[in-house]
Amino acid sequence: MRIEAYSQIQQVYGTSKVNKTAKTQKSGSVSDSLKISSIGKDIQIAKQAVKEAPDVREDVTAPIKSAIKNGTYDVSGEDFADKLLAKLSESL
Repeated sequence: MRIEAYSQIQQVYGTSKVNKTAKTQKSGSVSDSLKISSIGKDIQIAKQAVKEAPDVREDVTAPIKSAIKNGTYDVSGEDFADKLLAKLSESL
């Protein structure tokens, strides 16, 4: 930046000094506060419940595991093929 250009701009606007802004006064009674809406509280409760829930539902998986272990679990070939084709069509 050229100093001459700055001087010329000062002459055009007729200013020689930049005015400083006045400081604002602080009052002693100002405080910050935070309010969370009821929806926000509900979301936090739901997040906590999901966080504490187990990843695997043992009540559903236990009978299947025992049937597999005993050799009594039987999967229909047609059911397997139907679900396989359904998953394939979802990805296309």
